[in-house]
Amino acid sequence: MPYIQGADKTEIYVKDWGEGRPVILIHGWPLNADSWEYQAVKLAEAGYRVISYDLRGFGRSEQPWSGYDYDTMSDDLAAIIKELGLKDATLAGFSMAGGEVCRYMSRHDGKGIKQAALISSIAPFMLQTDDNPDGAPADVFEGIKSELRKDRQQFLAGFFKDFYGNGTEAGGVSDEVLHWSWQMAMLASPKATLDCVDAFGKTDLRPDFDAMDVPLLVVHGTGDQTVPIDATGRQAAKLAKNAELKEYEGAPHGLTATHADQLTGDLLAFLKG
Repeated sequence: MPYIQGADKTEIYVKDWGEGRPVILIHGWPLNADSWEYQAVKLAEAGYRVISYDLRGFGRSEQPWSGYDYDTMSDDLAAIIKELGLKDATLAGFSMAGGEVCRYMSRHDGKGIKQAALISSIAPFMLQTDDNPDGAPADVFEGIKSELRKDRQQFLAGFFKDFYGNGTEAGGVSDEVLHWSWQMAMLASPKATLDCVDAFGKTDLRPDFDAMDVPLLVVHGTGDQTVPIDATGRQAAKLAKNAELKEYEGAPHGLTATHADQLTGDLLAFLKG
């Protein structure tokens, strides 16, 4: 069953590996489900059923013109959970997908979810406002969209160097990982890539944390220059009722690759705990 119909009948590409209690891994911007490669294999080998999928507009999923907002994307997730009959699942969102985790918990009452994890997540709120002074100014997100419109290919090639912290003491990946990430990004719809900047940059997810009533693991790098920890990971841990915050010293945004073993170990400990 490689495809499942999400909201508005959009075809969503789904990978379903292994057997056991389900773990749902949701990728970040502008990647696809393959970016969870290391964790997906290890979790399946450890006895879990691992579901990962390409968000609408990304990877091998259908590319509709609209629907790149957290309400619609959480409806896609709900359709996958229902179609696969998932229960007692752990829901993990990386980067942009942290918003999908939070919105699913509030919009769909966390149906089928036993635990949640936010990895380098944008939640609860990225935009700088009077009551969110640690956020990023609106012109940062407008600048990203302007660069994407001008030369998406070149902009994203440079973006991934900061994403993985290349040149920093705690970060850095091979040229091959950089190229692999760029290839994933190039599979995405340019419209989805643009619209999701507004979704992750301007959606206030703070109210959604009222529905976060399951154990929550928050993992974030203190060296994350893409999604700085003060406005996101640290605030998420404060807002959630039952959260455990793990800060990776100096780690960049893309710690699924730079700190793959450490993250996998923490996920496995969380799943067992």
